[in-house]
Amino acid sequence: MNCEKCRSEALKVAAGQPGVDSVALDGKEKEKVVVIGDFDAVKLTENLRKKVGATEILTLGKQN
Repeated sequence: MNCEKCRSEALKVAAGQPGVDSVALDGKEKEKVVVIGDFDAVKLTENLRKKVGATEILTLGKQN
């Protein structure tokens, strides 16, 4: 994500997903969205692609 508007929209989309506990930006240029919770990753990815653009799941696992 290369603009503040894109980051803001990605955070809003992720936070609105059912089952999401927390959302944050990560990475050197805040280009990664970190989402924690028990949610449908496929649905979240689809929603992010519709609203923000190219989306990729980097890691997926259970929270300790």
